[in-house]
Amino acid sequence: MAGPLSGSAGVNGHRVADESLLNDEKSMLGNDPGGMLRATASAGAQVREAAALAAEVDLSMLADEGRPRAVVVAGIGTAGLTGSILSTVAGPRCPVPIIGHRSAGVPGWVGAADVVIAVSASGRSPEALAAAEAAARRGARLVAIGNPGSDLEAMAERARAPFIGVPRRAPARATLWGLTIPVLFAGRALGIAKLAEADIAETATRLDADAERCRPGADSFVNPAKELALGLAGSVPIVWGSSPLATVAARRFADTLAANARYPVMAGALGEAGRGRVGLLDGVFGGLAETSRDIFADPDDDADELTRLRLVVFRDGGLNPEDDADEPVAVEERRADAIQTLADRRGVRCDVLTAEGGSSLERLASLVAVPDFASLYLALAHGLDPMAVPAISEMKELSNPLPEGI
Repeated sequence: MAGPLSGSAGVNGHRVADESLLNDEKSMLGNDPGGMLRATASAGAQVREAAALAAEVDLSMLADEGRPRAVVVAGIGTAGLTGSILSTVAGPRCPVPIIGHRSAGVPGWVGAADVVIAVSASGRSPEALAAAEAAARRGARLVAIGNPGSDLEAMAERARAPFIGVPRRAPARATLWGLTIPVLFAGRALGIAKLAEADIAETATRLDADAERCRPGADSFVNPAKELALGLAGSVPIVWGSSPLATVAARRFADTLAANARYPVMAGALGEAGRGRVGLLDGVFGGLAETSRDIFADPDDDADELTRLRLVVFRDGGLNPEDDADEPVAVEERRADAIQTLADRRGVRCDVLTAEGGSSLERLASLVAVPDFASLYLALAHGLDPMAVPAISEMKELSNPLPEGI
């Protein structure tokens, strides 16, 4: 096994993933000084805490003026994903369009008939602050979600809008559920999303159970997250979702693979992929690469350095095939079966994750928990600190306006 390398930005790690790094719990935790594994394992606790905090806030004013024309969820990164989750939980019968806005301000058409939900884990992201300011200026109903004592809370107070404070204890990408639950509470207050207390409790319980299965001390052969991470090691991951709910989970996995493990990844809806991107299976990283694989070679032999695709399919199946949807569940299932068959014919290795649970929220959680851990274990297998991402900090520094006088 080659020794660690030092990148041009001072990032140390191994070019080739080392499984042994995942079987030494003490060493692994030492390579995670920021506690990303611990923060990810707190997902169930995040659900419970965020639900308690949201329940303490009077959101009745959101519904005082009746059903809104549209709901805009403004935020970037993980905060931006909460809009997609609200849309997924609201379902295809939602009578109001839910728009995710991932840039500063709000769309030009937003006005007094609309609702803006501004989300920022830190409470100081320029995008959420600009959205809150624009919503107040245009007379739209506003609810803000973020770190207590932040600029976003101050802006909500000036606008006399409800603010749900969620303490920030980890990077935003590790606090998805702490941000999501308040957004869903706002959706429930508006009458556009059903969110039963049982759904919240069952989702938290499932996240707890998955955290136990994926705990650092569990060996690779019994830990589904470590198994997934090692399967992806050295590949170009392609992550597709069979349904809108599964696609949200697929895009979440792409985000965490990029930020935590620094892997390039393509993600999206399987229906759209079937119109063009499925051709990747025939390409130089897909079927053409697999024809050169020696089936008798040691799969752990570093001599074979040819990069290949690794397909990950998120399957949903739906809660009730009779429900109205954008597309019949049977069509989604046939398409998921087809992509697995295509991958098998070309020798492209494929992992399948299937949703479980009695509500949309719990089913989404069942598709997110294991991949979240897998992205961390993939980083640790390469000797990377999953929290420290110098490029993110440098990007923010280089993008910020220069101080006056310089």
